[in-house]
Amino acid sequence: MNVLVCVKRVPMTGGRIALTEDARAIDTRFLGFTVSPHEECAVEEAVRLVEARGGSSVVLTLGPPEAEEQLRDAMAIGADRAVLLETDEPEWDPQATARAIARAVADLEASGGPFDLLLFGNESADAGNYQVGVRVAHALGRPCVTGVKALEVHDGRATVRREAVGGWEVFEVPLPAALAVREGLNLPRFPSVPGRLRAKKKPVERIVVEPERGGLEMVSLELPRGAAKQVEVLGRGPEAAPRVVEILRTMGLVAR
Repeated sequence: MNVLVCVKRVPMTGGRIALTEDARAIDTRFLGFTVSPHEECAVEEAVRLVEARGGSSVVLTLGPPEAEEQLRDAMAIGADRAVLLETDEPEWDPQATARAIARAVADLEASGGPFDLLLFGNESADAGNYQVGVRVAHALGRPCVTGVKALEVHDGRATVRREAVGGWEVFEVPLPAALAVREGLNLPRFPSVPGRLRAKKKPVERIVVEPERGGLEMVSLELPRGAAKQVEVLGRGPEAAPRVVEILRTMGLVAR
């Protein structure tokens, strides 16, 4: 079982997100970096498949030189190899990203044999793009299922499930295939100290890439508006009791 996982370096998902003045990027001056939660599950699933069936797992990312940190985190939990599609160009649209990844996958397969599975996060935690995995699958002519929350591999086929209204949708696809997984597929492990030490010794293959122009163009980013908050002072001491009872009755928590 040979598995390739694509991850993306994104700002810490628990941090307070702010945009640059031109609203075209996330202001990362005070943020750390990680990979998207969906992709953490994708890496964990690749490691589990290889542990159970043998083979190898490769983690790949397109990003700046600093993205090596996220690749080594993936190797610290068990990924065998890492490939960095290195670029200093921040503006990569989904089309250009998918083309670069598809070319890299084709080159890796030409030199080392085919991958049974290509795993992606369902969407990135920063821009929320839902396109890259589907575009790569289309470029390579492979079946693709998105929103995957359960995965089983047997007899050259993958059986996957994703949530639907009132139940589950179940798909069976032949290998090789591309899957975009969601958080909850598994519980990712934390890197151990020995794992981090081993990851430091593993090489990271670097391939310098440049984006192709003429694809999609981002106009701006927009932060979703938070829910408005309103505070009402009900009174002080015993004087507030009638108003408290009135509110509880309105909420249906106290009988009239």
